[in-house]
Amino acid sequence: MKRAVLCCWFAIGVFMLALPLPAQQAPAASSPASASAPSPQNSKEISDKLAQLDQRVTAAQAAGDNAWMLTSAALVLMMTGPGLALFYGGLVRRKNTLAIMMQSFAMMGLISVLWALVGYSLAFGGDGKFIGDFSHAFLRGVGVDPNVDYAGTIPHLTFMIYQMMFAVITPALITGATAERMKFSGTVLFMTLWFFIVYAPLAHMVWGKGGFLNAAGGRFPCLDFAGGTVVHISSGVSALVCALYMGKRIGFPKQPMPPHSLVLSFIGACLLWVGWFGFNAGSALAANGLAASAFVATHLGAAAAAIGWSVAEWFKNGKASALGAISGAVAGLVAITPAAGFVRPMPAMVIGLAAGILCYFMVTRVKAVFGYDDALDAFGVHGAGGTIGALLTGVFAQQIVNPIFGPGNPVGGRDGHWGQVGNQLVGVLVAWGVALVGTIVILKITDLVTGFRANEEQETQGLDISQHGEEAYYLES
Repeated sequence: MKRAVLCCWFAIGVFMLALPLPAQQAPAASSPASASAPSPQNSKEISDKLAQLDQRVTAAQAAGDNAWMLTSAALVLMMTGPGLALFYGGLVRRKNTLAIMMQSFAMMGLISVLWALVGYSLAFGGDGKFIGDFSHAFLRGVGVDPNVDYAGTIPHLTFMIYQMMFAVITPALITGATAERMKFSGTVLFMTLWFFIVYAPLAHMVWGKGGFLNAAGGRFPCLDFAGGTVVHISSGVSALVCALYMGKRIGFPKQPMPPHSLVLSFIGACLLWVGWFGFNAGSALAANGLAASAFVATHLGAAAAAIGWSVAEWFKNGKASALGAISGAVAGLVAITPAAGFVRPMPAMVIGLAAGILCYFMVTRVKAVFGYDDALDAFGVHGAGGTIGALLTGVFAQQIVNPIFGPGNPVGGRDGHWGQVGNQLVGVLVAWGVALVGTIVILKITDLVTGFRANEEQETQGLDISQHGEEAYYLES
């Protein structure tokens, strides 16, 4: 019996010893925690690694943005040559092919040099209301560090060269109205003066820091994402003034003057469409969601406008022409330009459709009623399309796409901010006024110095021979 009792107590004792005691577990439980607590040296190492990671992420973002912006700059240059050169070159008569193409090419050289010397500084230097200053003349201070006033993740040089391409194509658009009758010497002088008197002030007013129409703090904040007022209204209105000032081509409208090669124009229009993605999506100044939104809006606006113009033409003539389709696409690209970074895809199609139909009406009806000779419809497409797009931007812009006035603040009419339509109207009127007055003054100066229009003999012979001494086509008999 005693032995049994002793065995029981022995078993209980062994069992109790086998159980973990709470007092003995506490140090063990706290041991891992104390082991994982970082020492001051470990904390510094972690902070350094996080800082290095942040630097790598920032560098990767800057590299991606810079790559996209340099690509966009190349795309915009492609719009002038070969895009616009081929588009306009195919629309003129054969004897004027090289002359109109040379005018576009000349802008690639002339305006690029003027931009580097003082143009960039006048457009984006300083913080004046109507014009910049000479702080960046001769590209002083324009290096690889970002200009935080405009684009904080790309080199200042990249921003400068991207904006240069806008300055290059804008005066080249005017030549569509003066085609087949403008002297080359007059072109060079006119475009030089126009660049300083019209383009640079408008670019600063709309996009420059402190500008009168700048969306970020201007007296009348005008939304112009990629150049509806600065590029298209200014060039289109100036084109109309030039066409009225110069008068009609010899034989117009009685003598037929059909395009000599719609194939060239078709290729040029397609190049313009592709290049326009750099024009509009590149204006986000970064490879981000806003660039994607502008890219989509641009494409859908052009597509809807091509359909709108073709349908209108079909109703009138019973068929849709290739010339009408490509003209409609360009009209849509023009109209969506100011809105590309502010509107969603469905409103983008509405803007494009409206532009296609209304620009068709301007080209086929309004021009016939007033009888002016806008040879390649620079005003009917760019002036009218830019005006339509600028006004409709005020209607359809939304803060969900681009909260340019601050998070949560309404942007356009669809957000309930209908006053923005008034701001857009002011921007349109200023662009019209600067282009009208400036162009009249420049035409007077050009006529006094070099003359603007080729004489009758030169025009009849063709500008290829009379202005450049060569022909586009040497056809063997």
